[in-house]
Amino acid sequence: MKRHPWIGASLTLPLLCSSPVWAVQLSDKNFGLDVKITAQSEDDRDLGTRDGGDVNGVGLDLRPWGYVQRGDWSAFAMGQAVTASDIIETDTLQSAELGDDGSSDDSREPDKSYLALREFWVGYGGLTAYPGEELRLGRQRLRSDDGMWRDTNIEALNWSFDTTLLRAHLGVAERFSEYRTDIDELAPEDEDRLHLFGDIASQWTPGHWVGLNAHHSRDDGDLKNPGEVVDELDKTSTGDLTWFGLQANSDAYNPRNTQPLNYWASATWLSGDRDRLTSTTVGNQRIATGQQSGDVNAWGTDLGLRLRLDPSWQVGAAYARGSGGGGNDGGENFQQTGLESNRSTYTGTRSRVHRFGEAFRGELSNLQAATLFGSWQLQDEYDASLVYHRFWRVDGDQPIGDSGITAAMPNDDKDVGQEVDVVVTKYFKQGLLPTAMSQAIDEPSALVRLRGGVFKPGDAYGSQADSTMHRAFVDVIWRY
Repeated sequence: MKRHPWIGASLTLPLLCSSPVWAVQLSDKNFGLDVKITAQSEDDRDLGTRDGGDVNGVGLDLRPWGYVQRGDWSAFAMGQAVTASDIIETDTLQSAELGDDGSSDDSREPDKSYLALREFWVGYGGLTAYPGEELRLGRQRLRSDDGMWRDTNIEALNWSFDTTLLRAHLGVAERFSEYRTDIDELAPEDEDRLHLFGDIASQWTPGHWVGLNAHHSRDDGDLKNPGEVVDELDKTSTGDLTWFGLQANSDAYNPRNTQPLNYWASATWLSGDRDRLTSTTVGNQRIATGQQSGDVNAWGTDLGLRLRLDPSWQVGAAYARGSGGGGNDGGENFQQTGLESNRSTYTGTRSRVHRFGEAFRGELSNLQAATLFGSWQLQDEYDASLVYHRFWRVDGDQPIGDSGITAAMPNDDKDVGQEVDVVVTKYFKQGLLPTAMSQAIDEPSALVRLRGGVFKPGDAYGSQADSTMHRAFVDVIWRY
């Protein structure tokens, strides 16, 4: 989708707030400026099978934001200005495939410097008498606690209901633009794709929640006809898919939770129909040969247990599985909604950790993952997590979906690999922000954070793959 001319102009006004003239005025709690400095080191996400794939550099990310409220009405906007020495990932919500396909088409090739609009929405909280209820319209942060259903900035109409005993969301979303000056096109999987979603959870006894999740994705895009050339921005699959999930947890994603034993458990069923493009390579071109159509019947689960040893130390284990198989059409391959980040506070600290590895960053599709972790926190000053992951394919003949590793799997071996992650955070001050900002701004304080992972590929990647790869970040965040 082409970026409209007005987008570049609309980015300018919010980002004026990042100038020194405005900095003094941002002390009011309804206006602010987030300053983020990120250093990134990444060693060959292609595992040595192609040229490139390394990242080493430092980036500066300025995010001015403003929030106003009058009566039942509210509005929020957050801009972004990034400059870096390399293509640095300063945003944990950024799509992993940006600049990752080796394409000569630069319409989705990120620049070292760019301007963006992260959020802009209007809210109304007068539909009911409950203070935790609000209807929002505009580009906004949609997020589920586990990060496995939703965690993204997207254009949406979203109704939220959040009380002590009942939580619910209902909404519709569709991505129309990336709202970045350097990105002209949507990712193929986002083009012409509508999302309908809802969830409800009840606290049936103090500290214990049960709930239902539902999500429907309607993709009206077109696949190339036989004989046509397929490029990197063409769709490779379409279809109508519906997810239905059951979940129970002990408020396990709340870092203020002091229960001695915490758990989470979820089961999700996926059904619908899916069309997949088939193609062949002729010379340097990829030529469409037809389509594979079939019904989808798949499932996924995520289970976890965390034990508090004392006020500072916790240990835990988790297991996740997304089904795989179904022959040529992959009808039993589970896939996630496409709005997920898979980041959450499952280790029990305030730091959000990737559920499937800071380096590997897997998607729950034809994948099973076993996880062991330990965490430590000292009041509101420090926290740390050490995590070990082991990954396998469920079906050795099927792909595993998106991940942070772009190397191909040339054989049917199920051993995907293993990884060790470390996330350590030092907090400097406690900032008081409006309650409505909790979805847009993850952290309520300034911090320095190291997050990184070392991935050791399994036999599925073949003997030509590198023995290890790493991805590491140091983030410094300060809020004015």
